[in-house]
Amino acid sequence: MTAEDFLEGQILLIDKPLKWSSFQAVNKLKYVLKRKFDLPKKFKIGHAGTLDPLATGLLIICTGKFTKKITEIQAQAKEYTGTIVLGATTPSYDMETEVDATFPIEHITTELIHETVQQFLGEIDQKPPVFSAIKKDGKRLYEHARAGEEVEIASRKTTIYEFEITRIALPEVDFRVQCSKGTYIRSLAFDFGKALHSGGYLSALRRTKIGNYSVENGITPEAFEKSLL
Repeated sequence: MTAEDFLEGQILLIDKPLKWSSFQAVNKLKYVLKRKFDLPKKFKIGHAGTLDPLATGLLIICTGKFTKKITEIQAQAKEYTGTIVLGATTPSYDMETEVDATFPIEHITTELIHETVQQFLGEIDQKPPVFSAIKKDGKRLYEHARAGEEVEIASRKTTIYEFEITRIALPEVDFRVQCSKGTYIRSLAFDFGKALHSGGYLSALRRTKIGNYSVENGITPEAFEKSLL
């Protein structure tokens, strides 16, 4: 590929590594492309939907004129796979923070898990996690949370198209979810635990699809860099 290709616009499918922020991944590609092609300072590049540092998988990065497609790509349905740990909760709803409460799981059966999944199909009300990047009073929610400030978060409507349980090995439950834009899988894990009269938090998450784009066609930032050598 040439500098012109990236300026005209490319959609790059990146398989984001664990512990990388989406911002880091974009910056890595920007640095690699600028170094390779001597692109202008104002070269446009951005991602179509944040992925948490503790999640892996599909991060779509648009360059040049294709950055105009970001909103359109972000609006498409997403697919995730992951693991929920039942019997405990954390303030961040994932492993970013320590367990703050534990709950019984003896009553949870395979039948109960499959029955409870049904409650989450279709349009649901969901509260974003307090540890999220949504802004409230000019600050991101995670900034309020880390400062120990109590914040009232409004619930929002989201749609779960598919919610499939793929493995049960209590306290762990593996799943595959297809959902609309703006769905927090961490909140889904927390709410799922609550619906089971227990607790739940996310211990692993991987974004596998955005619309028709699949992580199977994605490459890591390092592999992308090597492909330009």
